Amino acid sequence: MVPASFEAKILSPEACVAARAGWPRPVVFTNGVFDILHRGHVSYLDEAAQLGAMLVVAVNTDASARRLGKGPDRPLNGQDDRAALLASLASVDVVTWFDEDTPLELIGRLRPDLIVKGGDYDMDKLAETALVRSWGGDAVAIDFEHDRSTTTLVQRIRAR
Repeated sequence: MVPASFEAKILSPEACVAARAGWPRPVVFTNGVFDILHRGHVSYLDEAAQLGAMLVVAVNTDASARRLGKGPDRPLNGQDDRAALLASLASVDVVTWFDEDTPLELIGRLRPDLIVKGGDYDMDKLAETALVRSWGGDAVAIDFEHDRSTTTLVQRIRAR
């Protein structure tokens, strides 16, 4: 069986670090669980991609996602499936992962020009922002265009 072409966009953190010198600039980085992909996610990722020449998305590993306290059975979709769905999006150039509670170490290794988070974050309070700004990069919060959340979706499904 031939793998889907979009799966070539899924790179280990080590492969990302090795490839980063050849990436077009500016590189935009974002991260999240992306458990059940929804309209809010894809709108956010499309807007993030428009801020640079390349969008790198880092997903929390399953263990990292469980530590976020979203529920004992979360994530519902495993890391490999979440990464594949993200990689299939035209707005996403590279998908990787991180196992820590935050992507701080990965960001330090990739040195993106811009980090992006959802509008519910105060970017000035994040350690990731200070790190990226230390090499001349920046950080932006993108307002939510569509009020969606995987947690709310899961609650609606369970209530039925």
